[in-house]
Amino acid sequence: QVQLVESGGGLVQAGGSLRLSCAASRLNIIDYTMGWFREAPGKEREFVAGINWNGETIYYIDSVKGRFAISRDNEKNTVTLQMSSLKSEDTAEYFCAAESGRTTTQIMSSRSYDYWGQGTQVTVSS
Repeated sequence: QVQLVESGGGLVQAGGSLRLSCAASRLNIIDYTMGWFREAPGKEREFVAGINWNGETIYYIDSVKGRFAISRDNEKNTVTLQMSSLKSEDTAEYFCAAESGRTTTQIMSSRSYDYWGQGTQVTVSS
């Protein structure tokens, strides 16, 4: 079965950095749009960043622009979210997701994604 496995979460002080990775198995990500979402306690899951199949189209929510960077390595079948200048409000469970199709018009919608990872916790202390 398809698996997306996130890693790299942890506890970091405000202003610090973390690098999240998502490794896919039984799925060739080259045929998928990939996204990162997060879910904080008591809040709905929200889109963070998304990238199309070749990395030429990237979207971020406004609150992470200039601080987060999404990238992908189709040969290694991995997606990465580099997070810098972390803030306490970035604290959440972070999820990797895959949407079938190299391009999409609904990259920010969680309902568009077909596969999800189990999540990795990011905690930013102030």
